[in-house]
Amino acid sequence: MLKTILGSLLIAGLPATALADGNHALDQNGAVVSPENVEVDRNYDILAAHVHRNGRTVAFHMTLQGAAGQTVPETAGQLAGAPVHSYVWPTSLSPETVGFEGSKGILALVATSHPDFDDTPLFDEDGDGDVGNDGAKWHAHWVVLTPNEACGAGALSVQDIPDGAAPKMPATWPGLPIYIDSPGFSPVFSGQEITLNVALSEDSAVEGMAYDGVTAALRVNRSVHAPLLCVTDVFDVASGDLSLPGRIGE
Repeated sequence: MLKTILGSLLIAGLPATALADGNHALDQNGAVVSPENVEVDRNYDILAAHVHRNGRTVAFHMTLQGAAGQTVPETAGQLAGAPVHSYVWPTSLSPETVGFEGSKGILALVATSHPDFDDTPLFDEDGDGDVGNDGAKWHAHWVVLTPNEACGAGALSVQDIPDGAAPKMPATWPGLPIYIDSPGFSPVFSGQEITLNVALSEDSAVEGMAYDGVTAALRVNRSVHAPLLCVTDVFDVASGDLSLPGRIGE
């Protein structure tokens, strides 16, 4: 199913800027290495995506040509049409690994910034005592991505929850009608590097996890099930073809 989803995305073709920097390779640690792509913002130009584990702690890393986290979207002034910028690690894990029920999409870990809304109602990222004003601060989500023609030919969206449906969601689901979790993992930025440390079980599925690295923009639609959140632009893809060549290292 995963290959089918990725294949449907590639039929339409990713933007030329995302695929222009071919000759991708894996280093000795299984990281996906990507050459410089001068056609995209340096802060979203991926040089490497790598994932390591220490027991139940799994560290997702991405190295950028520029300064990680320094480019954020401009505010739209309202939820409808609000832009979202993301560092994304698509994985081969089942969505059920982190508590999503009834989905066969791509489970991805993302770090996002979106100044027009806050979707982490349990957390106060800026420490000002208000849990509802932190959307512009970089924060983490698990999301499930699926092909959705309503977003454009071959494009992806965060999977909607249909009206009247009540699939099991993770305990930290923020209540939005999409397959999204707000687990509270804090992105760490250091120069060219962004790191997300997450907790995952030590089962065989995680041990054999494959992954990739993507930088992308999304946008909130004006109607809830239009779908709610579409991928609108892919800045860069570590592998060049979303083939998830990365392998988790120790």
